[in-house]
Amino acid sequence: MSDNEKPYDMVVFGAGSAGYAAALRGAQLGLSVALVERHKLGGTCLHNGCIPTKAMLHAAELADQARQAGDVGVRSSFQGIDMDALHAYKNSVVSSLCNGLTGLVDARGITYVEGEGRLSSATSVDVGGRRLTGRHVVLATGSVPRTLPGLEIDGRRVISSDHALTLDYVPKSVIVLGGGVIGVEFASAWSSFGARVTVVEALPHLVPAEDESVSSRLEAEFLKRGVTLHLGVPFVGSEYTQDGIRVRLADGKVLEADLLLVAVGRGPVSQGLGFEEAGVVMDKGHVMVDEYMRTSVPTISAVGDLVPTPQLAHVGFAEGILVADRAAGKTAVPIDYDGVPRVTFSRPEIASVGLTEAKAKRAYGAENVDFVVYDLATNARSRTLRTEGHVKVVRRKDGAVVGVHMIGDRISEQIGEAQLIYNWEAWPQDVAGHVHAYPTQGEALGEATLALTGKPLHLRA
Repeated sequence: MSDNEKPYDMVVFGAGSAGYAAALRGAQLGLSVALVERHKLGGTCLHNGCIPTKAMLHAAELADQARQAGDVGVRSSFQGIDMDALHAYKNSVVSSLCNGLTGLVDARGITYVEGEGRLSSATSVDVGGRRLTGRHVVLATGSVPRTLPGLEIDGRRVISSDHALTLDYVPKSVIVLGGGVIGVEFASAWSSFGARVTVVEALPHLVPAEDESVSSRLEAEFLKRGVTLHLGVPFVGSEYTQDGIRVRLADGKVLEADLLLVAVGRGPVSQGLGFEEAGVVMDKGHVMVDEYMRTSVPTISAVGDLVPTPQLAHVGFAEGILVADRAAGKTAVPIDYDGVPRVTFSRPEIASVGLTEAKAKRAYGAENVDFVVYDLATNARSRTLRTEGHVKVVRRKDGAVVGVHMIGDRISEQIGEAQLIYNWEAWPQDVAGHVHAYPTQGEALGEATLALTGKPLHLRA
């Protein structure tokens, strides 16, 4: 093992969202940085997650628009999905972003090393016969799709989200096991492409981490679209049929389809990488950290999907920046995870930040919480878009807004204002005093806050 290289200020093990953010910020602050990645720069988000799925969902949106164009006077029809063209479009988006990221890493003087790495000490990572030594090591090895005990993902009839992104055909029928963000996004896209979709979720609602009003609205919209739902029913087992897959549920129901997508979450990549041998404390595969992303070893930090924080690319960015700031001697501010925006790009879209109504009531007491639900049926822009949904704003009585929960087509574009409202601890009257442009979906936030001040304009008092 060659260890003749000059030690770096920071060695980052993993080049996904969290890892490359740490590397870029560290270099920006004058640190010498080495970045190690076994697969591709950009990690899961860029190559197997956020970006390719959003390209797929954009194609799904256009498919729906082609079907519905006649309703608004545009002559059009949906004739199917050209998967080769879809993949070419998706891959071009990924490739252009990867090239841009590669240029950034190179421009900032970061040493980029591709290969299977392993933590070899509290200050070093071994990769490809090289030992990269650093004053600080950042673990950012990411995650992979999970499955359930006894359920083998074979990549043919039982697939993960990774496989779903490379299918060269639209399945006639598919069972989606898991009604979280990954499951509902694929269910939405496949339904738009013309597949017969069934979603199985062991918990009582889709997207169970969201406010119950949003979950219920999504369920209603999925049912309108012809998606079959089995909620509150655990998966029991599966077996191959002659042409597909058969799934058995705990309530005795038996489902059949061409494919089974296992979308039950993602697990950390941490086994066999030397973490425990170096003294890093772990729990169920996750690396345990404090609010500053410090592990039990003073020279080692961990970020991203490897740690038990929300599995969101922008959370990884923030954690990577925090660690780099701390390594460079700058003031590091712990992340308020409730203040991180959450978006599900299904149809309809979901966007939220802060506490759900239920969490707010647990935190402050039911008698101290108030909320308003503003239905998009009275929002002019939403009517022109022919979307249904709502904006729900939760506040402490005589206090600040503690949660914003939105559902509707294109509603993700409103999350920026919602994020500022929550993180700046704005009171409803602070927001209601601003004039929102008409006709926009952004008005819905303004209308909801007007209602919370007791002065609704387009809602009945």
